Amino acid sequence: MQHITLFADLSLANVVLLLLSSFAGSLMTASLGVGGGAFLIAVMAGIVPPLALIPVHGIAQLGSNAGRAWMTRRHASPRVVGVFALGSLLAALLAGFVLGRIEPGWIPLFVGLFILALTWLPMPKFNHGTHPLGLFSGGLLTTLATMLVGATGPLVSAWLGRSGDRWTYTANFSSCMSVQHLLKILAFGLAGFAFLPWIPLLALMILVGYLGTLTGLRILGRLPDRHFKLLFRIVMTLLALRTIWVWAQPLHY
Repeated sequence: MQHITLFADLSLANVVLLLLSSFAGSLMTASLGVGGGAFLIAVMAGIVPPLALIPVHGIAQLGSNAGRAWMTRRHASPRVVGVFALGSLLAALLAGFVLGRIEPGWIPLFVGLFILALTWLPMPKFNHGTHPLGLFSGGLLTTLATMLVGATGPLVSAWLGRSGDRWTYTANFSSCMSVQHLLKILAFGLAGFAFLPWIPLLALMILVGYLGTLTGLRILGRLPDRHFKLLFRIVMTLLALRTIWVWAQPLHY
């Protein structure tokens, strides 16, 4: 029988680190448009067991994105979000075939390599933000990808494009990511993942993530991207390499 444990039996130091990372990741995405989800999963990969990494990250990011989507809802496009959601729904229906064929122990390696790719490779310029077929395919492909690597925010951002003002972009992006994370959580739940032991920790992560979103929206448009990119790349590279290194340790024993 499932039972609720105090912060999923993680140490106090790790709990504090996850809460600070949830705040920083939400602030990052709200103020700069993208990057917070990848940052959070890179930190979590060194703390959370592989089996729980993707679904637990999904709930934390759902709380962050849903709060941001609600606060910017009057700027969102129902058509953009709706068509993207249809593609995401089809991906969620196909996810059962994917989840049953992946060994959880490989997930940290996938995450580490994916983060390195996001950090150093140029993002493709899909810019399908107004085309129904592009939006549908974006929802389908990025939602399938999130089942394996979690942090597909930069891909969704590239797919939507950054046309319009920052508020419109933030509203559409946050709404699409909320749909994607919600469907991912449902898929993992149907696959048998036990969320109950993680509830206290997730509740706190969602709360501090919401506070990070509030803080980030207050400085939206005020931070120059060029001062952030180099530091972000250095931090993300170190986190990704640490994730891969931790994953590789059992191979030597």
